[in-house]
Amino acid sequence: MQIYWIEAQAPRRVLALARHLGIDAEFVEQDLRAGALKAPGYLALNPNGKAPVLVDGDTVLWESSAIMAYLRVKAGSDLWPADDPAGQVELLRWLSWNDQHWAPAVAPFYFEHVVKSTFGFGPPDRDALPAAVADFSRYAKVLDAHLAGRDHVALNRLTIADFQLASMAAHWRESEMPMAEFGNIIRWLDGLMRIPAWAQPWPA
Repeated sequence: MQIYWIEAQAPRRVLALARHLGIDAEFVEQDLRAGALKAPGYLALNPNGKAPVLVDGDTVLWESSAIMAYLRVKAGSDLWPADDPAGQVELLRWLSWNDQHWAPAVAPFYFEHVVKSTFGFGPPDRDALPAAVADFSRYAKVLDAHLAGRDHVALNRLTIADFQLASMAAHWRESEMPMAEFGNIIRWLDGLMRIPAWAQPWPA
């Protein structure tokens, strides 16, 4: 099995899960600056030109949530409820909410403070971020209220939904996300950092 990755939010959750589950895989880092994701060989695996990608024999998967579900099945873990249709629906709700609402809301902060510094795009444009606060707060309120009295996003246990949502805000402090009033999110994110594979997901 090979997992192709770059240092970014979506690969982080896949790599963390693979490490957490003890998956035996070859982790193949891609040089984004050198155009590796646009190379013909890579586009043959993922025509979207993005990471991560999983290759396991004849199986080729892109999209991190699908890859995480696949890894769970390979490992026999309960992080994806393969035998619980109602649980699958609950996880799909939060995976969809992440992709449609939470990810776009945190993206401006992550881009200005992490992506730009990582790839040498210049200093963060803090003047561009006040316009993003309203959207961030709108969806942070939803997640914060949901996490009241909970340690995990769904099913009262660690699932791939935790890794999916948390990857978007793992860098909330350095990204200067306006998180101060959302104590339940902070508690949840800090709790996940006690999982070794989540705290340090990147291959050596």
